[in-house]
Amino acid sequence: MDAHVTAQASRIASVNPYTGERVREFPALSAEDVERAMDAAHRSFPDWRARSTADRGALVQRAGRLMRERKEELAHLLTLEVGKLIDSSRAEVDLASDILIYYGEHGPALLEERPLPVPEGMAVLVNEPLGVLLGVMPWNFPLYQVVRFAGPNLVLGNTILLKHASSCPQSALALEQLFADAGVPTGVYTNLFVRGRDVGRIIDDSRVQGASLTGSERAGVSLGEIAGRNVKKSVLELGGSDPFIVLDDHNLERTVYAAFLARMGNTGQCCVAAKRFIALADVYDAFVTGLRDRMSEVRPGDPADPATTLGPLSSEGAAELLMEQVRDAVEKGATVVLGGGRPDLPGAFVEPTLLTDVTPDMRAYREELFGPVATVYRVADEDEAVALANTSPYGLGGAVFAADPERARRVADRLEAGMVWINHPTASRPELPFGGIKRSGYGRELGDVGIVEFANRKLVRYVDADAPIQEVLG
Repeated sequence: MDAHVTAQASRIASVNPYTGERVREFPALSAEDVERAMDAAHRSFPDWRARSTADRGALVQRAGRLMRERKEELAHLLTLEVGKLIDSSRAEVDLASDILIYYGEHGPALLEERPLPVPEGMAVLVNEPLGVLLGVMPWNFPLYQVVRFAGPNLVLGNTILLKHASSCPQSALALEQLFADAGVPTGVYTNLFVRGRDVGRIIDDSRVQGASLTGSERAGVSLGEIAGRNVKKSVLELGGSDPFIVLDDHNLERTVYAAFLARMGNTGQCCVAAKRFIALADVYDAFVTGLRDRMSEVRPGDPADPATTLGPLSSEGAAELLMEQVRDAVEKGATVVLGGGRPDLPGAFVEPTLLTDVTPDMRAYREELFGPVATVYRVADEDEAVALANTSPYGLGGAVFAADPERARRVADRLEAGMVWINHPTASRPELPFGGIKRSGYGRELGDVGIVEFANRKLVRYVDADAPIQEVLG
């Protein structure tokens, strides 16, 4: 269907968050369509698995190179559908293509069988694919989130059913076309236009062997429950409320700039963004002033304009939810250092907002703030910083800034998080494992561990045909 669809609609639609325009709409798949997609993925698995890892890796590499060739087209699509600043969209295309190329190049070596030390004979650990996997992906990084799941699993030999967020259907179709154009066979990577309520039925199906979700805690709990009931492997990357700990004033300008990037990247709509800034008392005032000044420099506008430095949130609903959290904090005594409202502009904008004096009775203290809102806390020492950081129910990432590397490492080792970066905002690279603990989920993506999350790590033990038989235990 073309722009300005007026017929009764599905919720699977591109809506420009800058203008509010409903750009394009798609019908959800029927039960029969989903059945055909699952059957095609299941039937394509034996042939896909039979190919060498080098062959599968070459196709994934080709997809990464095609993504680079289509960079401008894809970047503008991301900006249209989710309101991402155009330069951020280009950066996402770069990272997504890097992931595909990384796994295409290094995946075969990462999947090689590993010998195990045994007293006699031989034993090896073999990585084999499981079969059909379901990926449930969010809107905030429409390319990156998908390829960090799909890229390694395609090289491993699994086949993919991909349910993308309903708000970025054109990005979903562009990815499916990209893999097809790279030579990935029909049925190996399939986009599914289904609603959230259809996910359980797909996981219940015996042809599906596992599921991965990046998204909200609520969605993750639901998927994990269904997968567990079916005794199927799942990986969850959920929300985060990452601490950013400032231990001293060494090169404070750099630290403040890092904090600004850590909070304002993707308009603050990032699971692993720093959301709670924790500064020791002797650096607190200078840090708050510096961060306030940095955040006050951004200017809202059309995200497709390279001069714009603050884009809209993904939707009007997302903007209003964030404002509810801010209003709750202010009503209960938080100090508004900067912002606190919405600019007088069309679109789903929220002012860059800096809050202090946030207390445990406020939603901003315990909930994830998914937008350009930062909270800063004053602490007396390292122990108080660690205790405050670990009060969160989340445990995705964290950052520690200090001149003394031993001191920074000491604090990093005490943080309850899946990832901690020192003297740099938490980030993502193809070769580095990504994932969290506690309410932020379980399992890892990327790196050498991400490629085997959905592998059958099969033991093969060789014993000499004339060796004595031992009693079988276990």
